[in-house]
Amino acid sequence: MTEPHPSHEEPSLADFAFPDGDDPIVPPEGFSKWMQDNAWALSMMEPELQGPVGPRGSIRRGGKITEVINLSSYNYLGLVTHPEVVAAAREALETFGTGGCGSPLLSGMNRLHAELQEKLATWLGREDAMLFNSGFGGGMGTLAGLLRKGDVAVLDAKCHLCLLDGAKLSKARVAFFDHNDPDSLDAVLSSYDGKRRSVVMEGVYSMDGDTADLERLLPIGEKHDVRVLIDEAHSILVYGDQGRGIADAYRDRIALQYATFSKSFAHGGGYVAGPRETLRYMRFYTNGYGFSCTLPPVVVAGITKALEVATRDDSLRERLWENTNYFREQALGLGLNLGHSTSQVLPIIVGADRRGLFEMAAEMNDKGLFLAPVDYPSVPMDELRYRVAITAAHSRADLDEALSILEDVVVRRMKG
Repeated sequence: MTEPHPSHEEPSLADFAFPDGDDPIVPPEGFSKWMQDNAWALSMMEPELQGPVGPRGSIRRGGKITEVINLSSYNYLGLVTHPEVVAAAREALETFGTGGCGSPLLSGMNRLHAELQEKLATWLGREDAMLFNSGFGGGMGTLAGLLRKGDVAVLDAKCHLCLLDGAKLSKARVAFFDHNDPDSLDAVLSSYDGKRRSVVMEGVYSMDGDTADLERLLPIGEKHDVRVLIDEAHSILVYGDQGRGIADAYRDRIALQYATFSKSFAHGGGYVAGPRETLRYMRFYTNGYGFSCTLPPVVVAGITKALEVATRDDSLRERLWENTNYFREQALGLGLNLGHSTSQVLPIIVGADRRGLFEMAAEMNDKGLFLAPVDYPSVPMDELRYRVAITAAHSRADLDEALSILEDVVVRRMKG
């Protein structure tokens, strides 16, 4: 590994976000040199799994293939290789072929899409649901399809980038309230009194692993007569009765529930569920829906079977929570900083040592543990971290071995 520059004053990806050159096709001045200087860290990025996502596997990273325990994938219920899910996808592939080859409004829908939308709406206790072919695109498209110039999107400060991009794309004004802070939300909504406003938050926040404080936040929205959209990317199929999400206990108080299929559903794409008339409007004004090809039928069939498997009983969720609680207890016992996580997403915060962040990632990889380093500006400079994703598929042996490597590498280095 090439010796890095340890100074916090060195450039970061944030410095190249707004280039000032004459040609937008040409990267900003200094970017190529920054890439070369940071090759020691970037070798940890874009790792290549050599097989299916699972608790263990082979990964090509930094130019070599290593057998690792995988604590970095969102296969929360272990459904990626579930035999029933794979069989359903295989049958759809043989029946419908590889793709939808058309937008849903014109030619791309088939009976599998319609059936999944109906099943999702019924399961969630909503009037309707609509599918997106991208998780990021669906979150972005939902806000872009609903909001307009002059509206105000009031986002929790830690909302995912897809929600921020959707609000910006709509040309609405974007305002942030402090994370999970009802007083801050009240102040922001009051400052835009008289405007069309929507409050946006997440079920589980993907970098910190904590949950939306709906008990305290929802009354603030209701006080101002403002509706709420919740993104349940990391909480659907994990929280709530039958895995219906954080919103399940507050179903009548949350207007729209969005989620991806890329985490617990173990596929790709996403959906939004809510009032029938709202979604009927969105189908015509959400460009990412109406002007984009449908999800491939093979994926839709797999998602439908994943929903069936995940909701027939609570066994997978129970196993996930047993694994999560065990890992959290043992990791805290080692002295690791897990922030404020209460979910199956657990940050391991290592501070501002960027050099250490990537060097420890490489060392853990060599010892058989796959953890992805999360660098600035994705998180604050003094809260660089790894993000652990616990799944129902992990065995106790997997978790114990991972904890042993964390103790040997991270704990030892943090203690100096």
